[in-house]
Amino acid sequence: MEEAAEPSREESGDSGSTQETFPAASSPLALGAAPTVSEEPPTAAEKTEEEAAEPGGGSDQEGLELASAETEDSTLQTSAAKKIKIEIKEKKEKKQKVDEDEIQKMQILVSSFSEEQLNRYEMYRRSAFPKAAIKRLVQSITGTSVSQNVVIAMSGISKVFAGEVVEEALDVCEKWGELPPLQPKHMREAVRRLKSRGQIPNSKYKKIIFH
Repeated sequence: MEEAAEPSREESGDSGSTQETFPAASSPLALGAAPTVSEEPPTAAEKTEEEAAEPGGGSDQEGLELASAETEDSTLQTSAAKKIKIEIKEKKEKKQKVDEDEIQKMQILVSSFSEEQLNRYEMYRRSAFPKAAIKRLVQSITGTSVSQNVVIAMSGISKVFAGEVVEEALDVCEKWGELPPLQPKHMREAVRRLKSRGQIPNSKYKKIIFH
């Protein structure tokens, strides 16, 4: 260290004079330290590249969560669709079984009919209200035009209603100890009994007064 601190002498060949050079005391080279290099902070682009290069980053985790959520949703939708299909299939099979049972019962009933009962049943099946008259009646009540489906439905309902009145009239005739054919008094009594049981709505308008 003493040799490094000693001043160096340079001799000039021309003048023969010597020149002494002293190193600066605060210079890092004089102290034997390595030169320091200043580091600049990374730019935004470099930060983005580093984050993208890191494994298991935030974007990858979000993508995995979204993919798992979509998979769960698709699984739930598939199971719900399968359940609905199974229910529809079971309902169809049940309805088909009920229809087959009804047809079989009806065949047994018809096969046990006498000739007179069979003729009456055939007449009942063939009987129907004229659709033109039903259409005029419905349009006169509602004040609007109705479709053909409405006319068909009303014709069927009217036929069922007439059948219920006739059935009740036959019961009245039997209870009174009389024999068919039915008379107007039997029909009027049948309608009165059906009204008393609430099976026929009251068509008379009643004004309700609020006190």
